[in-house]
Amino acid sequence: MRPLLRSLAEALPRPSASFLVPLIACLYVGVIILLPALEVVAGAFAKGLAPFLENVHSEELRSAVLLTLRCTLIAVPANTIFGLAAATAIARRQFPGKALLLSVIDLPFSISPVVVGLMLVLLYSPTNGLLGGIVSSLGWQIIFSWPGMALATIIVTFPFMAREVIPLLEEEGWDQEEAARTLGASNWQVFWKVTLPSVRWAVVYGLILTTARALGEFGAVAVVSGNIAGQTQTLPLFVEDAYKQYNTELAYGAALVLGGVGLVSLLLKLVVEQMLGQKHPQPGRSTAQRADTATETGWD
Repeated sequence: MRPLLRSLAEALPRPSASFLVPLIACLYVGVIILLPALEVVAGAFAKGLAPFLENVHSEELRSAVLLTLRCTLIAVPANTIFGLAAATAIARRQFPGKALLLSVIDLPFSISPVVVGLMLVLLYSPTNGLLGGIVSSLGWQIIFSWPGMALATIIVTFPFMAREVIPLLEEEGWDQEEAARTLGASNWQVFWKVTLPSVRWAVVYGLILTTARALGEFGAVAVVSGNIAGQTQTLPLFVEDAYKQYNTELAYGAALVLGGVGLVSLLLKLVVEQMLGQKHPQPGRSTAQRADTATETGWD
């Protein structure tokens, strides 16, 4: 019997590394990502479609979605502007404190979002915050209000845009911009017509990452918001609150909505890739081609 089994084992094809590696990768993705996602979907529709629709149309969930979108719509444009400015300064200028600025940009990656929220509370708290008295005298409320939540989201998501653009700007070099300046372009024209198009892929990718991170931010927002239902509760906070109250169907439904928003952002990324005409960053053009493009574009 054993010789027969041995001969059968020798006759069967042995799995090669080219087969095992993709299999292990697929199993890993399936266990880590797909199974939890399927569990959320199953939990959301555990009692049928009608209860799910009733849950997602609740006033509290609608308020959480709107507040999440408000914080995201504030954080993404702000970090796009300041991220591009910081990336341009770092990649194109030499100045004292450049290394320090890079470290500050990476700081939100290094510290917990909860610490970010605590720093904002210590700074803007109306009772004992360093700037709390000044803010209160102006009639502003930052802590336990949506401005503090938006500010926390801005800080947590700040590095994504700058860190996507800086390497590409450094790789592109100065040639294209110098050719444009030689043709009489102003600094603003150089940035708008030369620099920005050359890093458009990095900008789009930075926008997607910033949006996804802003939509899912929990720690920093939880500290500064107070987590008041219907007032200062974002969608991630709503999911946690519903789960703690043992309302699992509502928690799963809200989690599915949050995941759906993330999926929409991914689909938008694919659409933008097609609109830009590139699925991957294209290699840089030669200096002569760049100068020709600048000449054809004109600076009127």
